[in-house]
Amino acid sequence: MSATTLGPAGTGTGIPVPFPDPPPRHPDEMSSHRHIALSGGAYLLNWHFGNPETTLIGAELYISQGPVTTTKGLRAPDLLIAFDVDPEAYLRHNAYVISEQGKPPDFVLEVASHSTGRIDVRDKPAAYAALGIPEYWRFDETGEHHGQRLAGDRLVGERYEPLEIAELADGSLEGYSEVLELYLRWEAGQLKWHDPETGKAIMGLAEMQRIAEASQRQAEAERQGRLEAERRAEKERQARMVERQARLAAEQAAAEATRVAEERIQELEERLRRHTS
Repeated sequence: MSATTLGPAGTGTGIPVPFPDPPPRHPDEMSSHRHIALSGGAYLLNWHFGNPETTLIGAELYISQGPVTTTKGLRAPDLLIAFDVDPEAYLRHNAYVISEQGKPPDFVLEVASHSTGRIDVRDKPAAYAALGIPEYWRFDETGEHHGQRLAGDRLVGERYEPLEIAELADGSLEGYSEVLELYLRWEAGQLKWHDPETGKAIMGLAEMQRIAEASQRQAEAERQGRLEAERRAEKERQARMVERQARLAAEQAAAEATRVAEERIQELEERLRRHTS
């Protein structure tokens, strides 16, 4: 009995078979969830880069060179970023399949935990280099599991070479990602992303919330302005209607008075003729 093929090749029926989800995370690996998901990092990066039709920001799904019959040996990074790819294919296959996307991811990142720290440093660099991923970054909240709080590698040939990590005046650590054109920063145990053009962190959740609230207030003000304009227009319409009705009433009253006067004149003239005859 032949093994089921995972990925674009599918089975003998030609139906693609999605990759299974990676095994459940060890409880101490929730640090990746805290630093990437709960912080809104993935969403903020998606907002920053735009082009969601061709920019993929994924997490915790396998990367594979092509269709496989087993997930043994495959890696599922805490964060994956790829430009000019098909995000729908990533979701459809529940994995990043390089042969289908036409290129490896541009960037992967691992967040340290007690159970994976050694693997992140010892085993994954060779695995990600073999996949041809241009940059591999590691973030460690305490520095206890990776031996460094922030580290980045750039692929040169078939091997990774370390990127420069600078210590800032406030004790933060910072390194530049060429593929993302962003600075990654270890800042008081938090993972931050800074735009070199502005020197500021990319938009955060709090700032996005302020913008959303300001937009909501503006929309409400515009709605109230429209309602007030409609009320004024209705009052003006009602006033014009009252004015028109008053004018019509005056015209009718004047016409009636003219009619009565003419009838009175005719009556007097008739009496005068009778009297003179």
